[in-house]
Amino acid sequence: MTATVKSEQTRRLLIDSALALFKTQGYAKTTMRGIAEAAGVSVGNAYYYFRSKDELVAELYRFLQDEHRSRALPLLRDGHSLSEHLRLVLLANLDILGPYHDFGAHFLRTALTPPSSAAEANGGRHSGGGGAEVGRAKSIALFRQVVTVSRPQPPLAIRDDLPELLWLMHMGVTLFWIYDRSPGQRRSRRLAQNVAPLAAKLVILSRLPVVRNIVEDVVHLFQGARRDD
Repeated sequence: MTATVKSEQTRRLLIDSALALFKTQGYAKTTMRGIAEAAGVSVGNAYYYFRSKDELVAELYRFLQDEHRSRALPLLRDGHSLSEHLRLVLLANLDILGPYHDFGAHFLRTALTPPSSAAEANGGRHSGGGGAEVGRAKSIALFRQVVTVSRPQPPLAIRDDLPELLWLMHMGVTLFWIYDRSPGQRRSRRLAQNVAPLAAKLVILSRLPVVRNIVEDVVHLFQGARRDD
């Protein structure tokens, strides 16, 4: 077994052990020592791969984005409506996140923390920000595929920025899910089912001159804010 393969197996073992502990005893009660013991590695070895629980959560977030993408992509059908595609993608995300509701807030913090900020928080050392950045990029790419296969196509004026705007909507649903205490977070599922057709209607209405001007103003505002980062 090569050193690279063994290293990757150790990382995977630590992530799986953290997952199991997060599920059974929650994020707050899980320690790096406990994760190391569950994985059967030394505490020092665990810290070699992940400097903190936050780094593990960042890696887990990236892993769950892969799971979401794998589950959602086969549901997309060329020519189906944007409303139906959004509904399927949003509900698939809630299905994937469901077992990790107790520490969902840590996912959101990971997802929205810029890599530079994550590095500064760790005193300039390596952090999980890179994994989170990969997770965000993959999630936005999923919404880009949603836009590509949906019919009718959105207006050209918003087509390039629409995937990231839809990702922000998706993160809003995730934020609602974090604080949803209804059984099985059924309110979040109802929100996902209702917000999908609403977002699709706004995209369609953006073809009308009055609405188009408002939508274009929003897109320009979004583009300006992104350039300031």
